[in-house]
Amino acid sequence: MMSRNSFMQMFAQRFGAIFLLIGKVLRFIFYLSFIYFLLKGTETLAGYNINQTIFFFLTFSLVDVVSQFFFREVYRFRPMIVTGSFDLVLAKPISPLFRSLMGGADILDLITIPPLIIAVYLIGSSLHPSGVETVYFLLLFVNGLLIATAFHIAVISLGIITLEIDHTVMIYRDLTSLGRFPVDIYREPLRGFLTFLVPVGIMMTLPAKALMGLVNLQAVVLSFTLSLVLIFLSIKFWNFALTKYSSASS
Repeated sequence: MMSRNSFMQMFAQRFGAIFLLIGKVLRFIFYLSFIYFLLKGTETLAGYNINQTIFFFLTFSLVDVVSQFFFREVYRFRPMIVTGSFDLVLAKPISPLFRSLMGGADILDLITIPPLIIAVYLIGSSLHPSGVETVYFLLLFVNGLLIATAFHIAVISLGIITLEIDHTVMIYRDLTSLGRFPVDIYREPLRGFLTFLVPVGIMMTLPAKALMGLVNLQAVVLSFTLSLVLIFLSIKFWNFALTKYSSASS
């Protein structure tokens, strides 16, 4: 129901939606062209060939677009707090966390996801992965979405306390954008920062590495352990933030 309302709003603004969709496609093509011309001269990037590098980018794009599709409501969360409409969310029987995270999907992302999945399949197939490597990739892709979920929960929790959402989301997006390419290209301490402190590498790079046979079962288990810990901590933070929320009627 909530996503249907979001889709209806998007259809009501068809002209703007078309331009947004064109912008998304052009940006995607730009980055693919950049990778192609970058590796045309060097042939490898941090030891990865052009197909592998493109697959890293496609994996990043898929995790990013799917998470945006599900969590688009986060970008509209601040007005709910400022106007007091969050009071109505708290009064309803539906989980306020679920409503705040997934209250409205983005139809533009729904349009771009299928072609992206096809591209991931085609480029991934050219890497000739085994069945186990494919399973590891799928598991770590889901794991990346879990980490993205934890980040978005933390963002809206911070928004309740500080009334600031937009800048926090932009910081999150700037950090995750570093995962367009394998984190191997960065030097320490940035590489360690993106792998362990802000696990962009685990979100974006590790799934692609799994399909290339560079990840073992232990790494998969540790990655899921980390994501579950982050989910647990983010939910704790959400519950704490709710205790700091001041109702508009109070």
